Parts: sequence; C-alpha cells; structure tokens
Amino acid sequence: MTELALHILDIVQNSIRAKARKIEVTIMENPEDDLFVIKIQDDGLGMDETQLQLVTDPFFTTRTTRKVGMGIALLKQCAEQTGGSLKVNSQKGAGTILEAILKHRHVDRPILGDIAGTMTLLIGANPLIRFIYIHQTPLSSFELDTLEVLEELDDVPINDRDILKALEEMINENLEMIEASLK
Repeated sequence: MTELALHILDIVQNSIRAKARKIEVTIMENPEDDLFVIKIQDDGLGMDETQLQLVTDPFFTTRTTRKVGMGIALLKQCAEQTGGSLKVNSQKGAGTILEAILKHRHVDRPILGDIAGTMTLLIGANPLIRFIYIHQTPLSSFELDTLEVLEELDDVPINDRDILKALEEMINENLEMIEASLK
C-alpha cells in the first residue's frame, strides 16, 4: 500500500468486523526521536491466544469470504522495512490494540496520505460506531471524537453529506497546523 491511511482503513475494517462499538486511531509523530506510531484500539470481540499468534500470518484469517488476511501482515512488513515493529495485544471479549512503530525519516516509510478522507469514510459508513481520532506531535495535537460531534448535532445524522464534508475539512485544517509545527 502506498499510503499509511490505507493500512489504517484496512485495520479498522478488522475492528468493525469484530463488532467494535468504539475505535480509537492515534497517530504520534516525533521527528526528533525518528518515530511515527500508529495505534488502533478497539473494544471488539478480541482474539484468543491461538488467533493472536497467527495474526501476522498472511495465510490466516477469520473471514469466510477468502482464505488470506494480508492487512496486518502488510502493515508489519511496512513497519519492519523502516526499522520499526508491529505489536498486537488482544484479549477475547475485551478488544484489540495494534501498534505499528515506524522510523519517521526512513526512506521506505510511506506517506500518511488522505487520513481525513479515510476517517470521514469510516465515520460515514459506520455512524453507530464511536470513532476517536488523535494526532499528536511534541508541539501540537488534535482530537476528534464522534461522540462529542453527535452531542452538537442534535437530530442531524453524523453521516449527513454536509457534516462529513465539514469533518473532513476540520481534520485537514488541523493536520495542516500540526504539519506546520513539525517544520
């Protein structure tokens, strides 16, 4: 995958299939320490020890529609190509935490890509799931919580086209400020 946002989309789809009601996506950038961390945490079904040991095997999947599960394996490969790593912790019935650690300045680290479009796509397609998106740097941070957005919307659905457009613009504006703080 050419963008980290696409990896995030794929992993969050796993959380959705695992019946998560709350999904938190955190991106932590620290160029000084050469770190770019993606953390995805959910309250879904979780995995037992056997599933957890096989989760990075591309020929293991719990899906019945195909016999391979490339998403986590590809993200692991991506992280390792930059000198980083991938950790997955999960407990049956309690959810999963995935953390990909990449080297920020490494030539093989893909760009983040359209994370605003990815998050609004996920929110629009899954309006009953609480999404929290956090983006942090040493000098700046941004957080979007769909629960807070819903409180402000009254009776307007969060997947209304105008609301999604406003959310995407808000995320992009905040990312521009965060990017400026890194320079």
